[in-house]
Amino acid sequence: MSLTPGYPSAQDYQVPGISIKNSCFTSEISREGFFNRSDVSITENITFSYPVFVPSDNKSGKVIILLHGLNERSWIKYLTWAYYLSEQTNSYVILFPISFHINRSPASWHDPRALYQTMNERKSSQAGISMLSFANIALSNRLTDDPRRFFNSGYQTVNDIVKLMKQIKEGEHEIIPAGSRVNIFAYSIGAFLAQIIMMGNPGSFFTESKLFIFCGGSVFSNMHGTSRLIMDSLAYSKVYSYYLDEFENRIKGKSELTDFLQTDTTGMAFRSMIDLGRHREYREKAIKRIYDQTRLVALAGDSVIPAAGIVDTLDFRRGNSDHPVEVWDFKYPCSHENPFPLLEGDNSKKVDCSFEKLFAKACSFLD
Repeated sequence: MSLTPGYPSAQDYQVPGISIKNSCFTSEISREGFFNRSDVSITENITFSYPVFVPSDNKSGKVIILLHGLNERSWIKYLTWAYYLSEQTNSYVILFPISFHINRSPASWHDPRALYQTMNERKSSQAGISMLSFANIALSNRLTDDPRRFFNSGYQTVNDIVKLMKQIKEGEHEIIPAGSRVNIFAYSIGAFLAQIIMMGNPGSFFTESKLFIFCGGSVFSNMHGTSRLIMDSLAYSKVYSYYLDEFENRIKGKSELTDFLQTDTTGMAFRSMIDLGRHREYREKAIKRIYDQTRLVALAGDSVIPAAGIVDTLDFRRGNSDHPVEVWDFKYPCSHENPFPLLEGDNSKKVDCSFEKLFAKACSFLD
């Protein structure tokens, strides 16, 4: 598996107690009438591979799907996460890429040389833009051009994960034993996606699944996606205004996608997770149904998905002792995008302790 920007090879790897295999996948969602036309030709998003961490007991019958954050271009950050989850729970861990992320995107999207001219053009044409960087220019341009891509990417990924679940349940997966129990570890925007999956329960595949969320869990309107590692200020403004001000009016027509959003449980879950006041009864009923299957750790000082927004989304059962949200302060310099940074001295020990505490809790719940 390549550790430099995110293109796993067909080669298998071995680390103490764990082997890492790569599985091929083809997304089967219809592309016509769904993607922005310029996206249809991005073949990397349709046929790709993903890493699977295989435990020492390869008949364990336990699986954890790990879902990553927005605008990720490499698995490097998540390798230690997956290793710990697999080794401590004796589970297969699937690192599944969200549509148009990691190795589901062209290499040019994270190549500074290829992006140099695009960067200069965006700077010169957009006065007052902030947080623009080589890391976020590709996503920023794409979402500014068409904010529907935010939904389209999630919609395709949900369909891909349903296909993955069918493969596992029906014994068609090349690595994982048939009928294995599947749980989810989700971070950042991956948590938003995982909540919608659990709330909608497509195909009834997630009825018994558990979900552990880290640095996520709020409705979209309580997130603040402007970041040099995620998207610039213009892109965030476009996406925010589209889903808060326009989206509900845009889905009143008749099409396969609007039918999905109006009648499907997963589509309704997405709509209810846009804002606290939107389809509130539907959201709270769905969250209550999966309450015991969910645990969340929010990060104090998180400016991208603030802890207060997470609590507001889930704290409609005020006073209950079984509330699944915990807000932690790691007591060292960190951020939403990099919760476990490389630091020196006493802070290095604090990072190690926080990592151990977080993933021990996740493993205890997901085991």
